[in-house]
Amino acid sequence: MKIATWNVNSLAVRLPQVLDWLAANPVDALALQELKLTDDKFPADALAAAGYQTVAFGQKTYNGVAILSRHPLRGVVRNIPGFEDEQARVIAATLDTPAGPLRLVNGYFVNGQEPGSDKFAYKMRWLQALQDWLRGELAQHPRLALVGDFNVAPEDRDSYDPEGLRETIHHTTQERQHFQALLGLGLTDAFRLFEQPEKSFSWWDYRMLGFQKNRGLRIDHILVSQALTPLVTACTVDRQPRKNKQPSDHAPVVATLQAL
Repeated sequence: MKIATWNVNSLAVRLPQVLDWLAANPVDALALQELKLTDDKFPADALAAAGYQTVAFGQKTYNGVAILSRHPLRGVVRNIPGFEDEQARVIAATLDTPAGPLRLVNGYFVNGQEPGSDKFAYKMRWLQALQDWLRGELAQHPRLALVGDFNVAPEDRDSYDPEGLRETIHHTTQERQHFQALLGLGLTDAFRLFEQPEKSFSWWDYRMLGFQKNRGLRIDHILVSQALTPLVTACTVDRQPRKNKQPSDHAPVVATLQAL
């Protein structure tokens, strides 16, 4: 079984690329972030024709998240319960797979702009609310994966310039502590279960030849619960879509799990 996450930076623009990628990589589930469209504009029919059931949570111009699945979906939750938020950032659903239920939580984490800003304070509140909610989700759903664009580079090796960017956005001690707190709930970074090439990133700035020079960050993650961790056999970043014409600035991250 394969699950993937991809910030597409506008599904309206990138839908043909998503369909092409799914045709070449028929994953069981794909979590999308930054849809940048309202639910009535979500291309459910095109994705159904490709073999995927979908649930979406969008808004005009910004944000937006969706789950695409080859398996039935139920128990859909939109945003963090009990946390008042105008932004469409979280969608969760249970996939009824042949190997048993899998709870998939897909998040487009707050960017935060810069330390000390109102948006950074919002990011801290949001991350704490997410952690508090996930504690209960994990208790209820032992087979759980938290995926998405976290907007956090957890370690120095997840940044092309860890010294130059130290304590800037995505690199702050506070953000990294929140990431560690998520791991402390019993989640594991699937990518780090395996030896990976040095300077493995999932996002590259459009400017200054960021991709060509591999000036990137690893900010897109797949975290798996204790019940799923022994089942993960691979986790990789697929750089190929970043080479497309008019690509997203993010690449898909894919985890492979063996069936029970």
